[in-house]
Amino acid sequence: MSSEASDTLDQAMVRSSGLDTLLRDLTDRAVQEVPGADACSITVRRAGRLLTLAGSDGMPSGLDLRQYENGSGPCVDAAETGEEQYGPDLAAESRWPSYTRYALSTGVRCVLAVPVAVEDESGAALNFYGLRAGALDTGRDAARAFAARAGDAIDVALRIERRRQSAADVRTALLSRSVIDQAVGILMARERIDARIALERLRRVSQDRNIKLRDLCGQLVARVSAPDSRRRK
Repeated sequence: MSSEASDTLDQAMVRSSGLDTLLRDLTDRAVQEVPGADACSITVRRAGRLLTLAGSDGMPSGLDLRQYENGSGPCVDAAETGEEQYGPDLAAESRWPSYTRYALSTGVRCVLAVPVAVEDESGAALNFYGLRAGALDTGRDAARAFAARAGDAIDVALRIERRRQSAADVRTALLSRSVIDQAVGILMARERIDARIALERLRRVSQDRNIKLRDLCGQLVARVSAPDSRRRK
């Protein structure tokens, strides 16, 4: 994927109402471009555990989750080892017995998991599912080529997600600091004490009651700000 295309995708994702929609579109395109693929999903390791970022339209539910729960399956192995995994006929497959039984029960007969290089993540894979034995035999090269291009798009999506999370964390921290400062000011005015002592008292009460300092301060500010409290003054 060219730099120009990547920039365009980045801009599109920023404008989008949801990254999940764009990633789902990516898996839908994968099904269209890879011969024999009836469904596709994206597996990524986040915070030490595997999860599915998106699945194509018509993706049988539970296919990836069952692998994560068992710690075994083609997409798990591809993400963890960085090696392509192919099960041309799950009815004759012996590597993932528990998963194989479940996949067959959903109508899936053929599975191809292709590793994807994703920045700042320890493992990712693009998973292709076919409903016929050997369905993906002729589509493996196309799947590899698509996975190589998809890595850029997944990187962009995860980067934007991290930016949004970082911004949310900053907003939360600022709000917490604000409410704590307000609570300190209330104690200073009521008890005629300085800011250091007021903050120490709040922290001690927070520990004694086993409540977060931010929540304790929020409760104090809310009580003082309540209409009945203002009337009593």
